[in-house]
Amino acid sequence: MAAIVVVHGIGKQYLGTHSLHGDVAPALLDGVRLAGGPSLKPSYIEVAFYGHWFRPPGSAAAKGEPAYGHRDVTDPFEAELLLALWQEAARLEPDRVPAPDSAAKSRSKAAVPYTVQRALYALSRSSFLAGVADRFLIGVLKQVRRYLTDDGVRDRVQQEIAACVAPDTRVLVGHSLGSVVAYEALCAHPEWPVTTLVTIGSPLGTPHLVFDRLRPAPRAGTGRWPGAVRRWSNLCDRRDVVALAKELAPLFPDADRSVTDVLVDNGWRAHAIERHLTAAETGAAIAEGLAGEPL
Repeated sequence: MAAIVVVHGIGKQYLGTHSLHGDVAPALLDGVRLAGGPSLKPSYIEVAFYGHWFRPPGSAAAKGEPAYGHRDVTDPFEAELLLALWQEAARLEPDRVPAPDSAAKSRSKAAVPYTVQRALYALSRSSFLAGVADRFLIGVLKQVRRYLTDDGVRDRVQQEIAACVAPDTRVLVGHSLGSVVAYEALCAHPEWPVTTLVTIGSPLGTPHLVFDRLRPAPRAGTGRWPGAVRRWSNLCDRRDVVALAKELAPLFPDADRSVTDVLVDNGWRAHAIERHLTAAETGAAIAEGLAGEPL
């Protein structure tokens, strides 16, 4: 087992633990090294893989990734999340991305095809999603919805994380949707030995769609502190559309601890897990979680 467990984000359903480890481990080692942290080996790192729960079954009538189009966004959750991404992209790049008008906002919960089509077009103009096909983005919306609204999927994903945490695990790193998965796992298992949570590119603070659907549910606008964690670092690129709430400290207050929110620069791939992990700031957060631990 490993001292560091990394929980991946969405869109990884055709990969696996070992294939992801080949990219994640070197990037993490580079970040820790830049931060002047301890000397680590790839074997100290494990990827908790859950992507296979979103892989289409081979028995399905349509083989492979569905060729989603704007008319496939019919669920109100997906439409509202799409609008939230559009609003954030327009806020970050007003010169490139047209802002949604009042009509689009009022229709966000109705999944109107025309509004969805406009949102997809607007997002295609953003630097963040340049070159990303509509079918992939719509697939992302559907994965987020399934995790947050389907208890069966949620429970199976959580079991994958629990299977990777061992007595020597000290740091849990969660990327994108994986940060939500990691947070909920720690809340459900306060007995775990994990003392440090590192969230990167996290949508945890997205109001209504993510934050208000967390397990356990927030109370009076306040999220519960995750388990026995002593240190929580949250890192994101200021241009990251997915990390709608760039600061998590106000949402997860604790009497004795607080979230350390840090901005990093990931270049044109603002959300990429590898660029997050190679950042010295991320490396420092991970290294702090290993300080004093025998490796």
